[in-house]
Amino acid sequence: MAKVDIGTAKYVIHSKVSASGIVEKPDVVGAIFGQTEGLLGPDLDLRELQRTGRIGRIEVNISSKGGKTEGTIMIPSSLDKVETAILAASLETIEQVGPCESRVTVTKIEDVRISKRKQIIERAKNILATMVEEITPDTLEITEEVDRTLRQSEIKAYGPGKLPAGPHIDNSDAIIVVEGRADVLSLLKHGIKNAIAVEGTNIPKGIVDLIQKKTTTIFVDGDRGGDLIIKELSQLGDLDFIARAPNGKEVEDLTKKELFKALRNKVPAEQVVGSSNKKSEQNNRRPVTDRTSTISKKQRPSSVEKRAAPAPVKRQPAQPVQPARQPAPEKKTGKAEIFKSIFKDLAGTFKAYLLDEESNIIKEVAVRDLASALQNSKENVSVVIFDGVITQRLVEISSKKSVDYLIGAKMGNIVKKPAEIKLLTASDIGA
Repeated sequence: MAKVDIGTAKYVIHSKVSASGIVEKPDVVGAIFGQTEGLLGPDLDLRELQRTGRIGRIEVNISSKGGKTEGTIMIPSSLDKVETAILAASLETIEQVGPCESRVTVTKIEDVRISKRKQIIERAKNILATMVEEITPDTLEITEEVDRTLRQSEIKAYGPGKLPAGPHIDNSDAIIVVEGRADVLSLLKHGIKNAIAVEGTNIPKGIVDLIQKKTTTIFVDGDRGGDLIIKELSQLGDLDFIARAPNGKEVEDLTKKELFKALRNKVPAEQVVGSSNKKSEQNNRRPVTDRTSTISKKQRPSSVEKRAAPAPVKRQPAQPVQPARQPAPEKKTGKAEIFKSIFKDLAGTFKAYLLDEESNIIKEVAVRDLASALQNSKENVSVVIFDGVITQRLVEISSKKSVDYLIGAKMGNIVKKPAEIKLLTASDIGA
């Protein structure tokens, strides 16, 4: 089909033509002009309209087959829609083309402006796609580069060790200690300007001095390296809070949402460090006790014998009463053994178990989530055992939830102790 030259036309009249014999294009054009002449008056005379450019060139596309001719007629029009419709209707009055009977039927009047708008929209989509592919990445790259340069310019070298630090490290009452320079940059990116990096496990003196003077949160990666830095810093200074990236993730790779969530979930350092130190103290203490016991037996037998001998003699009359007291300690020891076994599974994990009355584990949670998990628990919790420090808040929540035993690695500063709850530490159960 030939493409009509619409020029400045607003509409295109589309129609079909059929003839009972074989005709040519000039026959069709001649029939259009001849049979509509004088039909609509001088204002809509086709010859005059074409001369003044109000209609364009009439395009005819026909073909003959089996002694008959069929085809299409397209007439561009810059008339208004009413005049265009009248002109279109006049085409259907044509009854003969050349020597043959014929029929013309208008199929549609196309609004060229709508077609142009669709064409503009499609082209605009293609142009926009090209812009996104070819222009936007460059723009993003420039923005990122400017942002990175700005953040790097904010980093200062702190102390003799020239440690990477945010610009507010000196005048802020609280600081965040991270592992490396990339972590400081990541915090700067999200508006946190009071961070400083330790740059390795060999902790500089400048960091230790800061920890002593300021409220300190240590923010480490979720891996073993983070554990080692926590352990070393806890031995060198008085930490206040500990925050960790999710397991297997590094601080520098966290999204803004993940980063702030990790900082919001920070826990008091005593919750983490206290249990770790307690375990270490117990491990260090046991061999010494054994060696002392051995030395006492080997080197000071007479002294031990002298101390041991009088006791049975003095308490001889009371000995018959002791068997009656045995059942209570045995019962207590049995429950303590269960708690001891469970606590050994938890030691060093910073996790907590919620148990029912039969000592079955209902739920396992991280120590930092223990308070909220216990508070929101729908089950009847009888025992809470965890690798952390027993705090006043945990005691109060446990009391409200009717917990029978609250067992932790270490006892914190408990001001008010409810009578209905038993508070035990690892040493109380022999763990």
